[in-house]
Amino acid sequence: MRVAIDVRRATNYGVGTYIRNIVNHLARANRGTSYVLFGSTRDREQFGDLPDNFEWVEHSAAPESFRDQIQVPLILRKYVDVLHEPWLYAPLVSPCPVVITVHDLTEIIDSHGAPPPEGARPPRTLRRYFARRALHRAARIFAVSQASQRELTRVFGIPEKKIEVVYNALDERFLREPLPADADRILERHAVNYPFLLYAGNIRPQKNLTRLIEAFAVVKGELFEHPELSKLKLIVIGDELAKHPDLRRAVVRTRMREEVRFLGFVPHGVLRVFYARARAFLFPSLYEGFGLPPLEAMAHGTPVVTSNVSSLPEVVGNAAVLVHPENVFEIMRALHRVLMDQPLREKMKERSLRQAAKFSWEKSVRRIREVYREVLSPRGTADLPGQPATGPKPKAGVA
Repeated sequence: MRVAIDVRRATNYGVGTYIRNIVNHLARANRGTSYVLFGSTRDREQFGDLPDNFEWVEHSAAPESFRDQIQVPLILRKYVDVLHEPWLYAPLVSPCPVVITVHDLTEIIDSHGAPPPEGARPPRTLRRYFARRALHRAARIFAVSQASQRELTRVFGIPEKKIEVVYNALDERFLREPLPADADRILERHAVNYPFLLYAGNIRPQKNLTRLIEAFAVVKGELFEHPELSKLKLIVIGDELAKHPDLRRAVVRTRMREEVRFLGFVPHGVLRVFYARARAFLFPSLYEGFGLPPLEAMAHGTPVVTSNVSSLPEVVGNAAVLVHPENVFEIMRALHRVLMDQPLREKMKERSLRQAAKFSWEKSVRRIREVYREVLSPRGTADLPGQPATGPKPKAGVA
């Protein structure tokens, strides 16, 4: 069996984490399957040395471009039995069965006013047509959460039995690499010598950072006489503030210009230090297909406050405080509680470490490999029985 995997977004944060981890774990599995990876030279640099059953094909055409629609079928006809597209895209014509991973539908539906990604082409209506066509023609679909599975069925009418729920997991660097020994020095280099709350991730409208800043401003006012937390700040790791005028206005309006810091993107080791040293991790997103940042924070034992919508209750289980993301005062009350209730913080740390350990790339990749074989079987695209979700059962709750 020869499987092609499109790795053209290996440098991205969310999808890139998925691509890097499935490729690395497939490389550690048996050598009975051959893999063809195609992408740009920059994508290739995201992987270390791969075994002999992996082959690289240079292909830098933009997905959905005319050139891509011509070249990908030629690659598949020459090399491949199965194509795995790790995001909501597939060539219109494929000489082999296609499996698609759907992380979320942000790029094609209006999720709480979120605009199309910068440079997205073709326009959203056409992208939605391509997505519908690809999903209905796919031999199987991987959804990264049960929330994404339900949304695929609701928006596109995809039968649930065609969709496998195969959860994401922590990037293996969080599990294999120790926390940097010079953590204190890293914080000093960033002039962080005060207690802080943390948000890390992309900065988009559905991330709900404006309400987070408003809630933080209220909490800050309530703690102005606290001997330590009066110095509390909110650190945002993601895009620079200059790129987001709405957030700049929110910071000015709430008089938090000196209390909210935007650090931009930071290296992986630095991010881990901020996860570990934060008083709490805040993620009041309006919509997530999975939501890796809360899981990353929980792997460091950091208390998490996140939303009670979409996939987030599946990810955090009973290890986080869940809030309605559109209610600023509910977010504020949760922040105050997590900061001040020490027994709650200890309980959340214990639960967080257990919850993060439930997600496993080994388990997820094992199921992915089984599906590769199934789609080549005589009944591969026939009426398939529903399979259980690969990963922990969802267990929503509030700590």
